[in-house]
Amino acid sequence: MAKLIYSMITSLDGYAEAAQGDLGNGAQDEEVHTFIGDLFRPVGTYLYGRRMYETMVFWETAHTAPDVPPHIVRYARDWQAAEKVVYSTTLDSVSSARTRIERTFDPDAVRRLKAEAEHDLTVDGPNLAAQAIAAGLVDEYHLFITTSVVGGGKRFFPDGVRLDLELAEERAFDSGLIYARYRTR
Repeated sequence: MAKLIYSMITSLDGYAEAAQGDLGNGAQDEEVHTFIGDLFRPVGTYLYGRRMYETMVFWETAHTAPDVPPHIVRYARDWQAAEKVVYSTTLDSVSSARTRIERTFDPDAVRRLKAEAEHDLTVDGPNLAAQAIAAGLVDEYHLFITTSVVGGGKRFFPDGVRLDLELAEERAFDSGLIYARYRTR
């Protein structure tokens, strides 16, 4: 059975989206980007909410820009090769290959996806992830923690959730970003 992974960049104070501005520096350098690309290369399916999909669809054409570094081309190609499921009640069409729209998040359908998948899946975006967490579907949590405290926004973990996690891996980058991978117990 494949794992469902929830991964996001998060501020030091635990926000996956800042109320104002961005989450700070650290996630855009080549070292971090290459690590993220290597980490998620084996992912076979990305589960997105509409807003996260609209952010990530950049990778459908990122490789066509002039003077694109090799690590960006590689990430774009890997993203393009994966299946994408977008959960949205408002999106009429998608603008990437290997992508379909689902109108509602169905935990049983995701359980079937996990059971049938040959490669891991990710759930991306704090709103969609909150539904997957509430349904007990998330097997691993990958946090990329910036050096910024943003004071508010949308939290990485939804309010009211209690989890018992085991630290499986950690890494600090030259930029100050910290990667922490946790497994559910």
